[in-house]
Amino acid sequence: MKKINYLFIFVLAALIAVPAFAQSEKELKKEIKEKALKDARKEAKRLKKDGFSVAPGQLPMDKQIENTWIKRYEVTDDGNPKYFVADARATGETHSAAKMQAYEMAKINIAEQIGSKVAGLVETKLANSQLNAEEAASITKTVGSFKSKVKADIGNMLTLFEASKNIGKNTEVFITLAYGYDAAMKLAKEKLRKQMEAEADVNAKQLDDILDF
Repeated sequence: MKKINYLFIFVLAALIAVPAFAQSEKELKKEIKEKALKDARKEAKRLKKDGFSVAPGQLPMDKQIENTWIKRYEVTDDGNPKYFVADARATGETHSAAKMQAYEMAKINIAEQIGSKVAGLVETKLANSQLNAEEAASITKTVGSFKSKVKADIGNMLTLFEASKNIGKNTEVFITLAYGYDAAMKLAKEKLRKQMEAEADVNAKQLDDILDF
């Protein structure tokens, strides 16, 4: 009878906990949206005052910035940011030239963020591994090589924000790009696995342990 009572209490507690968790997640999303909206209004006001405007057909500046800030605030279940986000400004003789340069600058920034994050994760794995100094050094070297190649491997990125203003005969473009954390980690693991299999002095089991992040 006691076992049945304990089981009943456990099930009841679980049923009560589920809506409570769902409610807290809902409240968190609401809080993120409210914070993003507040920051977006301030940022949009500042950029408009500075002379920036969005192209016809695009979302209003406030809405673009709101979506951008939501992406900045969102996190994964284990506390990592859901997106790598980067801003960039560039000036060119034409809008397309300035946009291309700004896009490239933001892409480089995101690649550096991904490379640094992956390097940190691998370093943590190495610190807790049973690898000897030579094996660890070969992996560290491979990760260093990967960091310099990330940019070439990144696929399509989300354009969260784009605005421009005229500066004399030139055009300045302000752009914000984002790349999903999960997509970045998947890409990193695939590329690192291939590189480590070819370059690092580790076996399959050690490789699986190092890339378990």
